[in-house]
Amino acid sequence: MANSYPPIMHRDGFEAFILTLPKATLVRQWRDDSVAKVGGKIFALLDQDPGEVWLKVSELAYPMLTELDGVRPAPYFARAGWVAISAASPLSGDEVEAYIREAHRLVAGKLSRKVRAELGLDQAVISR
Repeated sequence: MANSYPPIMHRDGFEAFILTLPKATLVRQWRDDSVAKVGGKIFALLDQDPGEVWLKVSELAYPMLTELDGVRPAPYFARAGWVAISAASPLSGDEVEAYIREAHRLVAGKLSRKVRAELGLDQAVISR
């Protein structure tokens, strides 16, 4: 499967998946990247179509993921704990989707209580 792009690494698949997440929004930014946000904060993006998925990961996941072939610190975002996952990585499309779900949870959990309440993001979404 190396170097063949799973659906999540194509714009249509990425955007359709993002819109299944609670209160997630999409914008096209920078070089026409598909940028996923929750509460105005970025949690993932698709760099080109097809291309790499960049996303926020936990402090625990960051060193483990960046040791994998096809996963690197995300340019400009690495200091904030982001990785860039390419089609050359050993991760399946389902695994990339699971990491995107976790990125959404991590970023939503950092939103203020007021913003989470305004968005209707209850504690169950944040702490799952």
